[in-house]
Amino acid sequence: MSELTAGKAVAKTTAAVTAETATAQKNEWRPISYWPFVIPAMIVVMAVIIFPWVYTIWMSLHEWKVGQAPTFVGFANYLRLPSDARFVESVGHTLVYTALSVALPLILGTLAAVIFNNKFPLRGFFRGLFILPMMATPVAIALVWTMMFHPQLGVLNYLLSLFGLPPSLWVFHPATAIPSLVLVETWQWTPLVMLIVLGGLSAIPTEPYESAQIDGATPWQTFRYISLPMIMPFLFIAAMIRMIDAVKSFDIIFAITQGGPGSASETINLYLYSVAFVYYDVGYASAIVVVFFALIVALAGALLHLRQRTHWNEAGGSA
Repeated sequence: MSELTAGKAVAKTTAAVTAETATAQKNEWRPISYWPFVIPAMIVVMAVIIFPWVYTIWMSLHEWKVGQAPTFVGFANYLRLPSDARFVESVGHTLVYTALSVALPLILGTLAAVIFNNKFPLRGFFRGLFILPMMATPVAIALVWTMMFHPQLGVLNYLLSLFGLPPSLWVFHPATAIPSLVLVETWQWTPLVMLIVLGGLSAIPTEPYESAQIDGATPWQTFRYISLPMIMPFLFIAAMIRMIDAVKSFDIIFAITQGGPGSASETINLYLYSVAFVYYDVGYASAIVVVFFALIVALAGALLHLRQRTHWNEAGGSA
């Protein structure tokens, strides 16, 4: 009898639990489909991003000049690019300008971050002073630097004379045009790299530095074996941002040199501007846009591939 009673009790308990579960599932709120909310966002993405790119690719397959009807030519515009000496030259200028505009701010920004990570009087004031170039508008920066680059009246040649160095033509000579523009780019965007790297340095715990100090490590050894491995992810982020920004730089170059003298500082962006808005060759300009975008994706992909091949432990250092 006791076993029968226990069995009935277990059966009643199971039935009660099952009934409660069924009631809970029945009364559970089921959200409606999210498609009504997703569709407006998809329409915006299609209108703002996808449609312009599809239309650009369509234009690149046509010979189309302003005032004339478009004529389908297939890949003729793309096949024309390798034989266009001015385009090939602009690609070389873009790569050189990008490499220098990434390397110099990374080096100087890291050095500035190491300096500002230390405690000294008026550190906050000097930090704020250091980031001021990043806050200025590109056109205003270009006008100021254009006056500084002036061969006779510019302050840069005056500073060179103080050290007994001969004057330079800066942006007015083909050999020094791109390095001079890189100088402006470095002056403006080194503070950005400094802020990114400074954030990484601030996140490093103090224990490794204390251990290194006890072991008698020099400041260079401390930076080389502790700080640098741990801030490497931040350097990759800074390099990615600088690379994308430098490869598509337009305003500084156009305002200072307009691609000159001649075509000595003409990057892909400036050549694209000339083809589209000076020669009004919309079809060929669209082909340059597509290739230019592919170049940016390739450079970003190479940097991401390099980043993925580097393994990081939980502390942020390379494993």
